[in-house]
Amino acid sequence: MTTESIPATPRVRHFQRTALTLLVISGAINTMDRAALAIANPLVRHEFNLSIAQMGALLSAFLWAYAFSQLPVGALIDRLGPRKLLAWGLALWSGAQMLCGLVTGMGQFFVARLLLGIGEAPQFPSAGRVARDWFPIRERGMATGIFNGASTLGTGLAAPVLTALMLGFGWRWMFIVMGVLGVIISVVWYLMYREPSQAGLNDEEDRYRSQGEQAREIKQITFRQWGGLFGSCTTWGLLIGYFGVIYVQWVFYSWMPGYLEIERHMSVAHTGIAAGIPYIFAVAGSLSAGWFVDFLARRGVSPIQSRKLPLCFVLVLETIFVIAAALVPSNTVAIACLSGAMFFGTAATTYSWTLVTVVGPANCTGSLGSLQNFGGYIGGSLAPLATGLIVQGTGSFVPALYCGAGMAMFAAIAYFVLVRGPIVLRADAVADLPDAKAQAPAH
Repeated sequence: MTTESIPATPRVRHFQRTALTLLVISGAINTMDRAALAIANPLVRHEFNLSIAQMGALLSAFLWAYAFSQLPVGALIDRLGPRKLLAWGLALWSGAQMLCGLVTGMGQFFVARLLLGIGEAPQFPSAGRVARDWFPIRERGMATGIFNGASTLGTGLAAPVLTALMLGFGWRWMFIVMGVLGVIISVVWYLMYREPSQAGLNDEEDRYRSQGEQAREIKQITFRQWGGLFGSCTTWGLLIGYFGVIYVQWVFYSWMPGYLEIERHMSVAHTGIAAGIPYIFAVAGSLSAGWFVDFLARRGVSPIQSRKLPLCFVLVLETIFVIAAALVPSNTVAIACLSGAMFFGTAATTYSWTLVTVVGPANCTGSLGSLQNFGGYIGGSLAPLATGLIVQGTGSFVPALYCGAGMAMFAAIAYFVLVRGPIVLRADAVADLPDAKAQAPAH
């Protein structure tokens, strides 16, 4: 039997389905929790008598804490495993969310939002490590597309669900209810998820997981190995490229309703419907990208090229659609262009996360995911501020959209130029890497 023909046993499929289901639920809660303050914005500002600038500081506190927490959290995931780190992260961010419903002033709210950002940091790097641990290369794309789609799903659900909770029970109980829900998921994750080393897998199940890779024991990452990641241009390609990817995403996440109302002169009611349409396409983009990665991998395209080349291509397409959205006079066509931009933009995030699972040693997957996410959310932190300043200075969203399009093209160039091959650390042999000979760059 060839490694390509080894099927998953029912027990492995059970672990995979359980992990993906819980990752989708926790990922949706993750993005809903970070959006809660935006939903409660007017009521919170009124109760605490906050200025626009003070509210901006509260909103940005999460993003900066989330970005810089990525630096240590990846190594912790690789040393302790997703089971512990994600459970702890869920518990911390859910506790912080409950604190948001109990605060009595801006200072307390600011601290709670910082804790929220720290607690949410393990979510997506943990998911990347789970995909690496439980899925062979030829099935990793769809798994990534599924858990990556949870962020867009959560963003789409945030407005109707959180608004209903806020109107029914008040903004404080909105935070508390979401926090309690997160604590429950934290306990369920810890009780139900198992690392492969804890699952008692037999030889056939281990061979299934390692199809297309050199099977070996995954050792804990060392600090020297973590530092060695920065010596590879591929690591910098992941970090810099994702900066551009997430910058464009947060232009949409933070300013799409404002763009439709201010630039396109849509009514609030119409905006509520129109702004939700692109998120449907975004979920489709995530799933289709995951399917396409596996399609290419099954047809012999090398693990890195099956991710890198489609990633660069969809970023070019996103650039085109963002520019078109800025230029077309029809609101209907603009919504269609925004839907296309979010389809390709979310596809780009899926390709980025699947790329993380194949470019480095298995014991560095969480670390690479966190470094990529660090770069992305530095871009995400700057996007709302830069967009606001551009619109304020020019009186139009068109230059801000041009800037977003430029960031998408910048990301495509960064991935194409810098991601040249697998990351080889001094302490690791090339044979330890997935499909290393096939991926080695020609020099």
